[in-house]
Amino acid sequence: MKTRTYLSLSIVALASLLTLSSLTAYGREPLQGQTTSPKLSDGETQALNAIDANPDPMAKLAGVAEFIKKFPTSSARIQLAERIAAEIAKTKDDAQAIALGEKARTIFTAEPELAIINKTLLDAYASANRPDDVFKLANEMMTRDPADIHVLIQMTFTGTAEVKRKNAKFAPQALQSGIKAIELIETDKKPANISDAAWAVNKSMLPQLYQQTAILNLVGGNAAEAKARLIKSTTLGPTDPSSFALLGLVINDEYLNLATSYKGMPEGTAKQEALKKLEALLDSIIDIYAHAAALATGRPEYEGLLQQVQGDLTSYYKFRHNQSVEGLQQLIDKYKVPAKP
Repeated sequence: MKTRTYLSLSIVALASLLTLSSLTAYGREPLQGQTTSPKLSDGETQALNAIDANPDPMAKLAGVAEFIKKFPTSSARIQLAERIAAEIAKTKDDAQAIALGEKARTIFTAEPELAIINKTLLDAYASANRPDDVFKLANEMMTRDPADIHVLIQMTFTGTAEVKRKNAKFAPQALQSGIKAIELIETDKKPANISDAAWAVNKSMLPQLYQQTAILNLVGGNAAEAKARLIKSTTLGPTDPSSFALLGLVINDEYLNLATSYKGMPEGTAKQEALKKLEALLDSIIDIYAHAAALATGRPEYEGLLQQVQGDLTSYYKFRHNQSVEGLQQLIDKYKVPAKP
């Protein structure tokens, strides 16, 4: 029996990185605001057209500041906040996006305009790997809306990404945020200010939220809860190899702990029962790692994960099959997702 796993928290790191990249694609998306154009004076319309025509984002923002100074009660304020949020969202340079967002916060200081700006600034902080700023702004936003699903998700992913960097400072709050986000999604409590399309995106992240909260539980020492959440994640997201790899890691640790106890047990019924449990755990690990290997094969973003999984998978399979790998590839192939026609 093996005494050490090839897998380590590097898989946790890889899983965090992969899911964070998914969140980045999801992030920097302005809030859904009004759906009808406000009634404007000719002066307001001309000023807005001039703002739109300016290609420089910071100059555009300066024009917005002048517009609000000149038309403080304009019905276009929300529309302007959404336009600036869109500028921030499409800005590829994190530093520039943050500069735009922080400047916009000095211009749009009233709700719900500020909420629109805060959302895209929060995502810019996350994209720039500035967790202190993420959680500072997130906590501010949560005082206004404790059920802000976007903020909850961003805190969950950011906190997990920091765990990957060996920084557990935000892990407890990230875990609680993830639990709350899962609760809101599973009870389908769609906020009024989110479109059906945006809510569908949030709901699609449920498997990843279970994975992230599993990682946070795992780092916090709660392996049983991590295992339960990873099982849920693999059920909801059956094509994500990182969740299967993490689940295999958790069960592998369970196996190694039992193997250590088994070695010191006296001969008898209890030891025989422990051996049966060890064999069952080992077969479960083999099956789960085969699943992970199948899903990771041919996907460059999972190459590192695949290499780590294959070591334990091959070793454990040979141990259970008289040092033979016959049938291993067929087991992996069984879990491959069929190519789309």
